[in-house]
Formats: sequence, structure tokens, C-alpha cells
Amino acid sequence: MTTISQHTALTPRQLTRTAERVSFIYLERCTVHRDANAITAQDAEGTTHIPSATIGTLLLGPGTRITHQAMSVLGETGAAVCWVGERGVRYYAAGRALTRSSALMEAQARQWANPRSRLAVARAMYQLRFPDEDPAGLTRHELLGREGRRVKDCYRAQATRTGIPWRGRQYTPGNFTAGDPVNQGITAAAQCMYGIAHAVVTSLGCSPALGFVHSGHELSFVLDIADLYKTEIGIPLAFDVAAQDEEDVGPRTRRALRDRINESSLLERCVNDIKHLLLGGVSPVNSGDDRDVVTLQSDGGREVPSGFNHDTSGDYEQVGW
Repeated sequence: MTTISQHTALTPRQLTRTAERVSFIYLERCTVHRDANAITAQDAEGTTHIPSATIGTLLLGPGTRITHQAMSVLGETGAAVCWVGERGVRYYAAGRALTRSSALMEAQARQWANPRSRLAVARAMYQLRFPDEDPAGLTRHELLGREGRRVKDCYRAQATRTGIPWRGRQYTPGNFTAGDPVNQGITAAAQCMYGIAHAVVTSLGCSPALGFVHSGHELSFVLDIADLYKTEIGIPLAFDVAAQDEEDVGPRTRRALRDRINESSLLERCVNDIKHLLLGGVSPVNSGDDRDVVTLQSDGGREVPSGFNHDTSGDYEQVGW
């Protein structure tokens, strides 16, 4: 058996660079198979060929079946595969991340491990949500207080805009129907946004658990990212749906949010926001995103090649399993 670094089927030089790939491709109600180095999507209307090396993340919606051979070529070309709800709403499971590099995960871990940089990322998240405010110098408690006030203001503003009476946020875990129609819409929108954020975070190879605002949960970072779009997209849309009709608000909100996500290219925006938060001004292309290299950690932050015996008392020889 060869080592990972000695895998010869495909190399980064043969693959389409991350920046040149289609970020997300969504398929539903079809069978996904392999034809040479492409995948095929077959449904009642025929067969579509998709070059596998151009795919960033493949989102498999309802009614899809995928073969072992298709998964094999997707793995070789570094594409992520996520099983999701209709049009990308709801996240169920995922295969590997898109990138073969751990650069983004390591950047997230570094930012999270240092209390100062963790707070800096939390401030940057606040400013993404509310660009008219400068959070510089604010403590975590002050950030939470301001965020709470801004969300309350958003609820009141949307109630005034749509003419819906607002009696405050009502949500009972496990009892969706306990809230009034607009609260049901807000809950449905939030659940969908969590699914979208989870798919993106996983596809990029980040840790869903290492949050900068939320903490202590396996999906802390997912909740962080989903909240970036709460007051801009989720809450206003829920009020719009509830204002149209109070019946079946949950399903109608999910369908409306699905369309809004596609119209606004939210998935691509979410990818860019995560990279900006974790990498700052570092270009993702130059940050190691496309590396297919396994190294060993040495002293002084230095990395040395893997696949070699580094015993200094003998010859420097290549090794394998």
C-alpha cells in the first residue's frame, strides 16, 4: 500500500484549481454515475456529463442515487459531497471536504485558540452583520448586548413593514406549532440556514465545532455562520411569508428561502465570508488551498517531507507502509 503523498492517480497539477471550480452543483431526482473522469446525472430527460475536476461541492438533493464509481472519481478529484434537502436546504451528511489541504482548518484553529484573535473574529462577524457599526474595542458582553438589540429592532421593523402583530420571539424546542405563524416562519428559516451553513463549513474542511461567538456545541461555528445572514435574509423572509398567508408557514418559508438562496448566490458569498474571517487578507489560492502534500512537523515551526525516514544516524531513505 502506498502512502497518501505517493498517490499517483491524480495530482494537483492535473486538477482544476479551487478558484476555478464551480463552487456548488446541486442535483436531485437522478442517478449519479461515472463515465471516465466525469460524473453523469441521469433522469427522465436524459444524461448530463459533468467534468468531476471542475466541481467544488456536489449537493445531492432528494431522489438522488450515487454509485460507488462516482464516489471514487469525486474523491480522486477532491470534490466534496453533501447530502442535503431540496435545493440545498437542510444538511444531512457529508463526504470528504473539497480541499486536500488542512490550511483553512489550521487557520481556524489558530484564530480560535488565541483569546485575542477569537474576539477579533467575533468583532469581524458582528461588522459583517451590521456594517454601519464599528465594533472595535467592544467586549464580548457588549457585542452580545448590541447584537440582541439589533435583532429585536429587526423584529419590530419587519412587523411594522408587514403589518403583523409582534409579541416577541416564541420557540419551544421540539414543538414547532407552539409559536404563532410568524414565529414558525422564523424557526423554519433558521433551521434551513443552519443546514446551508453546515454544508458550506464542512465542504471547506473547517471544524463545525470551533465557534467564535457560539461555544460548547458540535455545531458552534455553523451557528456563527448562519447568524451572519439572519437579519438580512431569514427574518424579513419569514415575515413576508407569514404576511401572505398564515397557513403552512413552515413549508412555504423553506421553499421561499430556497429560492432566495439561489437568486442571491448565498452559497458563494458564504464561502467568501468564511475565508475572509479565517484568512483575513491572505489570498485563498496562495494559502495552501490546493496543496496535495503531507508533511511532518519539526522544530521551530518547520515542516519536513513525509514518506522519508528522518533518522539522522543513517541514510535519508524513502519509506512506505
